[in-house]
Amino acid sequence: MSSSIDLHTHTVCSDGTLTPAELVERAHAAAVRVLALTDHDATDGLAEASRAAAERGLALVPGVEVSVTWQRQTVHVVGLGIDDGNEPLQRGLARLREFRGWRAQEIDRRLRKKNIHGAFEHVRANVKGAILSRTHFARFLVSQGYVRDMGQAFRQYLARGKPAHVPGQWASLEEAVAWIGGAGGTAVIAHPARYKFTSGKLRRLLNEFKECGGRAIEVVSGSHAPQENAQFGHIAGEHGLLGSLGSDYHGPENPWVDLGRLPALPDGCTPVWHEWDLENRR
Repeated sequence: MSSSIDLHTHTVCSDGTLTPAELVERAHAAAVRVLALTDHDATDGLAEASRAAAERGLALVPGVEVSVTWQRQTVHVVGLGIDDGNEPLQRGLARLREFRGWRAQEIDRRLRKKNIHGAFEHVRANVKGAILSRTHFARFLVSQGYVRDMGQAFRQYLARGKPAHVPGQWASLEEAVAWIGGAGGTAVIAHPARYKFTSGKLRRLLNEFKECGGRAIEVVSGSHAPQENAQFGHIAGEHGLLGSLGSDYHGPENPWVDLGRLPALPDGCTPVWHEWDLENRR
């Protein structure tokens, strides 16, 4: 049975392809009743999403996905139930967006070395939100015929170790959790299977995350295989973490990740929303 809750989604305000109102409309059509908007390093879409959710009687959880550098690797921490007017949070997110702007120009410079020109201008002209991401450059490479699909764009140019990859200079784990907690939110490790950490390294991440004040892990993710959902349900229990679930939906272009298709949390996993008053979010 599919869950009616989805706590990880994106819009054009970061690297998604739907507006916040369109996202809410699609979620409503997919029988999602509790939706978190968690754009990368930006909260610009929350006001529009909140208005649309109120019209549809859908509970909107204000969120954000914060980019983190941990042991030289990028990790994402979702903040759920944040006050998006919190000044320290917004100062932190502004710092990350400033780095994204510099990184975008550096990606463009490295692509030009590969005789690929006009990437930054194209991306800047076509991005509606406040951030520039690798996903936008991947879409450029596909649209201009340099690669067949998004996967090839990353494998050939944008992934770690490839010609146009620029290492992230993101928030520390401690900073991200503090920003989220200071804004009244709950910090969640996003899509943990995607990092491909060894069990020992994952344990160290979760221990440090919890010491910083992190409270939850994305047990069910749109990028997880069914056995990984069960695995991370067990890991959440071992570490005393709450369980979240989110599709990481970016738009209808990816038919493998859609709204309203997530399974429920595994039995015995305490949900991150168990303390929330969802009725007052409608």
